[in-house]
Amino acid sequence: MIKKENNYAFIDSQNLNLSIRSLGWKLDFKRFRVYLKEKYAVKKAFLFIGYVEGNNDLYVSLQSAGFLCVFKPTLEYKDGTTKGNCDAELVLHAMIEYPNYDKAVIVTGDGDFYCLAKYLIEKEKLEVVIVPNQRRFSALLNFKICRPFLRFMNNLKDKLEHKKKRPHKDETL
Repeated sequence: MIKKENNYAFIDSQNLNLSIRSLGWKLDFKRFRVYLKEKYAVKKAFLFIGYVEGNNDLYVSLQSAGFLCVFKPTLEYKDGTTKGNCDAELVLHAMIEYPNYDKAVIVTGDGDFYCLAKYLIEKEKLEVVIVPNQRRFSALLNFKICRPFLRFMNNLKDKLEHKKKRPHKDETL
């Protein structure tokens, strides 16, 4: 049953992706978008992601799954690592969109979002903080004020795991 609220999700894609992979599975973003809609009445889901040239197919698939991608330019370091920290963008968008949603759903395990969660709780505008990995998240989010709003994805593997398509007998997908 879909709730009637007008909630928005603000998703830290890097934290979500790495945390789920640390659990040993890969998230099906299309199923995750449906889950957000059905479970938390999320009308708009903002996905904050570093932009990497050549990942256009990924971005198109995320957008076709119903996410509004907010891109941040990335930096490539000499050691080959890429960095595109989107924390400030997520907080800024949550505040820009503040008058447009009933409640916010924040998806992250990063303690940098404690101040946002606390503010939204105080204003009665936080629905939940969805933490991807219950065993690896910031202690800041576990403070007493946030604890009642925490939900965890550890037990959602059966519902949200990306399943590889098996080829048909004729070897086509």
